[in-house]
Amino acid sequence: MKIKITIKEIRKYLDIETPEFPKYVAPLINLANQYAQGTRPKVVGQMSELIQEFEGKTLSRWEEWYLKKKPDAVRNATEKILQKLEELKNALNKIDQATVEQWVRDLVIVKTFAGLRFQEAILKKGAEIKGVAYRLAEPDEESKGIDGYIGDIPVSIKPHTYDVKASLPEHIGVKIIYYRKIKDGIEVDYGEIL
Repeated sequence: MKIKITIKEIRKYLDIETPEFPKYVAPLINLANQYAQGTRPKVVGQMSELIQEFEGKTLSRWEEWYLKKKPDAVRNATEKILQKLEELKNALNKIDQATVEQWVRDLVIVKTFAGLRFQEAILKKGAEIKGVAYRLAEPDEESKGIDGYIGDIPVSIKPHTYDVKASLPEHIGVKIIYYRKIKDGIEVDYGEIL
């Protein structure tokens, strides 16, 4: 039997206070931190190693021990995040209706079109390399995990990260073409069909 223990419950069981933040504040700080990289190992240390090195049992002992090891870490991380929050505040002040509309159009229209159509570009290029025809899958074929055909070979087109997701319950019984988005396009692995 599997039981989920939430972070909130873990904090409760360990008698750790949960700070309350105004609505949107924690996610905004988290976003700023992602950009600022304020809690990366070079700033705050390799936490997984530090917690293993720590021999105490309480939060207060951990805090004391950590701050002796890394006395400037919290201040340095805070400064990096605050600087990024200032940049985000400045950016927020530049957002108007036209900017949001442009962003929505780009997401809904342009990126959706390009995201759906780049599969066709992958099929077309593979067919060109093999000197055969290609076609996109029909809806009933799509339901079987087929994105298209290169010649008479049914293929599925997946991001390069898909093959490391071995725990996925989905099984695709066709050749897979992996792609990776790169700076100026996509890198495609046709290894299974060539």
